[in-house]
Amino acid sequence: MDGTGAAVHPVDRRPEARRLWPLAAQHVLVMYAGAVAVPLIVGRALQLSPEDVAFLISADLFACGIATLIQSLGMPGAGIRLPVMMGVTFASVGPMLAMGAAPEVGLLGIYGSVIAAGVFGILAAPLIGRVLPLFPPVVTGTIILVIGISLMRVGINWAGGGQPFLTQVIEGQRVQVPNPDYGAPGGLALSVFVLAVILALLRWGRGFVANVAVLLGIVAGAAVATLTGRMRFDKVAEAEWFGLILPFHFGMPQFHLVPILTMCLVMIVVMIESLGMFLALGEMTGRAPDRRAIVRGLRADGVGTLIGGVFNTFPYTSFSQNVGLVGVTGVKSRHVTAAGGLILLVLGLTPKMAAVVEAVPTVVLGGAGIVMFGMVAATGIRILSGVDFHARRQNLFVIAVSVGIGMIPLVAPGFFHHMPRALQPLLESGILLAAIAAVLLNLLFNRVFTQAEARAHSAGTAGAAEHV
Repeated sequence: MDGTGAAVHPVDRRPEARRLWPLAAQHVLVMYAGAVAVPLIVGRALQLSPEDVAFLISADLFACGIATLIQSLGMPGAGIRLPVMMGVTFASVGPMLAMGAAPEVGLLGIYGSVIAAGVFGILAAPLIGRVLPLFPPVVTGTIILVIGISLMRVGINWAGGGQPFLTQVIEGQRVQVPNPDYGAPGGLALSVFVLAVILALLRWGRGFVANVAVLLGIVAGAAVATLTGRMRFDKVAEAEWFGLILPFHFGMPQFHLVPILTMCLVMIVVMIESLGMFLALGEMTGRAPDRRAIVRGLRADGVGTLIGGVFNTFPYTSFSQNVGLVGVTGVKSRHVTAAGGLILLVLGLTPKMAAVVEAVPTVVLGGAGIVMFGMVAATGIRILSGVDFHARRQNLFVIAVSVGIGMIPLVAPGFFHHMPRALQPLLESGILLAAIAAVLLNLLFNRVFTQAEARAHSAGTAGAAEHV
């Protein structure tokens, strides 16, 4: 209850401090590997010094914290006010590497395109928000299912110890070579151990223990990794206690037309994917977002991207792995993710603390990832269970074809390599391909979701989600 005696929605409840901070730390641990991966990839590809790569990571964590606070708590005109954690989108990696390889663009050109894309996202958010009537349950369920399936690749690779292939420079050529440590029995055993701990706590744990099952599983895995020599603290000893993040650390950004247009395409991908995340969160939390809320959420993506460009980092999006964590724990409070944003701010300003979190081996996160990412897919399946397949048998074809198209980048990464490079940001996103296919097929077989139906669906899913 609030001060007036009215019931407080679970999204708006503020857990007491002894529960709030462990729940927030759980969210940070879940998204940390993905958050630091992009600055690591880009920094090393651009051959920056180790000190500059470390600064990129700190800047990224700092901007993650600001963007998460905006999305979770809201600001005038921006922020969906749901339990959302923000992180750098992987959709931007390919285009940014191409920009960085061009001598006339480089890192400063990347930052110019990121800033321009952020402004574009802020301006385009109302247009994306108007397409909500095109997303009935058969479409939203399919998109969320594909999001979960796509994320499973991340979780499985975490369990395997990284990526199955590594990029090396041999005689001046970049080649892919097998990762000798990928799938090693010791790492797989550690991932299975973490998975077993999480499942045991979910099955037999009660109350708060069950809520922080993922965190406790990761901590248990980190302890075993330390005892077996897999988790090392050399970088922790070398890291500084405090590091200030200043705007334009590498110089004033440069603006080039083609990189800007490319990054705006990436921003469209980000907003379509975020739309799916918001709908999934609405289903899980019992607060189905209306069009205005979705516009605020999409605009926060743009604001976060703009902040990223200013503070020497990259485009931001709502992190789907944390959506899965909401489904696993049942903790729906946006104040938990806001506290996670504060933790990210502190990590960004204290490199030594960030180094402790970074030391957690990828295989430890793998066991947790399988649970969380599977929950996203399960949410999509739950939405699809309410779709009418008897009177509208064509819905089966909407789902079947859309899932198949969404799997193309996942199972055949080089499928579109003959297509124009400018289209690669669009074609490399299985989530976007599935969304486009599902919307078009629904229009072909059914009809546009009317505004009245959209309101009725939102009310229905909100009521159903209260029982999740």
